[in-house]
Amino acid sequence: MLYTEAMKEIYLDHASTTYTDHQVLEAMMPYFSEKYGNPESLHSKGKEALIATDNARETVAKILNCRPSEIIFTGSCTEANNLAIFGIARASKEKGKHLITSAIEHSSVRMPFQKLEQEGYAVTYIQANNEGFINPQDIEVAINPKTALVSIMHANNEIGTIQQIKEIGEICKKHNIPFHTDAAQTASSLSLDTQALNVDSLSLNASKIYGPKGVGALYIKKGTPIEAIIYGGTHEFNLRAGTHNTAGIIGLAKALELAQAHKEEENKRLNTLQDLLITGILNNIPNSTLNGPRENRLPNNISITIPNINSQELMLHLDEAGICISSGAACNIGTAKPSPTLIAIGLSKDELHSSIRLSLGKINTEEDINYTIEKLTTICHHLRPQNRRH
Repeated sequence: MLYTEAMKEIYLDHASTTYTDHQVLEAMMPYFSEKYGNPESLHSKGKEALIATDNARETVAKILNCRPSEIIFTGSCTEANNLAIFGIARASKEKGKHLITSAIEHSSVRMPFQKLEQEGYAVTYIQANNEGFINPQDIEVAINPKTALVSIMHANNEIGTIQQIKEIGEICKKHNIPFHTDAAQTASSLSLDTQALNVDSLSLNASKIYGPKGVGALYIKKGTPIEAIIYGGTHEFNLRAGTHNTAGIIGLAKALELAQAHKEEENKRLNTLQDLLITGILNNIPNSTLNGPRENRLPNNISITIPNINSQELMLHLDEAGICISSGAACNIGTAKPSPTLIAIGLSKDELHSSIRLSLGKINTEEDINYTIEKLTTICHHLRPQNRRH
């Protein structure tokens, strides 16, 4: 038997989603059953909810160093990405129908660009190097007079690579092109100062930072051309129709506030655990390799390729041992399609099916890491063909 001791529960899939922090939940609770008014209503219950959403908008805006009127609350980061990409591209089509993104974007960015291609737009997909870095100069070379939008993620959700967003933003600013970044994975670990980052648009996700699921936000700089993609009301400055998820908005703002307030100390702690886990895996499992860079990566992200191991089978065995991981982006789990990010950084067909992602969070300890290394090593030894019993 591989699993003989009492079952542990070790969650190493924080890049997929996080639990809701008790302080966040506490801030949200009154808006489910006590302060339940619609912020658009003129009566006292509505005004109570409006004040709460306005305060949340101000909290987010302060962290992003922007105007509250530049924050649009959405139903997810996926929606925020879609609003930025479709909204800016379609509002700018008179200027031109050329767009730029990268080959390693999340599907909520990649798929809107693919849809726009079907609508007659031309899209340039900038290639990454074997560590997942985008060269800003490649973007400048790709820009032409018809370029209407550039979108490059802040950090990769699968391999953790942090991009040179400030430098890319400087290039876009020089050419007067709106620049969007997907910051879903970075809100708990990196600065989101939109002025310092030189971005015109930035997407956020509450469920990656110990906030509630089903709520996101989009920063859109004043003057950036954009049109709505959801119609039915004048909510969110005419850019996102639909009754406000007041409790979710409160939760997003509180989660972002907590994440940014504690990011320095938490980054230090996670970096220590990350180094321990990477070193332990690479030293104990022969021929295993790290995907992405050792430096300039998110402090909680580990992508590993283990040759001669099927990642789906490995995940199931780890789950039996009480360890939750993924084989890549959660949106791709259960599909037969390999990860575009891993393809882009040069993994072979066999390696694509032998890669796993472990992502750390606030609940993880050194004991968790040591247990994971031990179990992962034992299971991989058992699963490798030469070690299987015939």
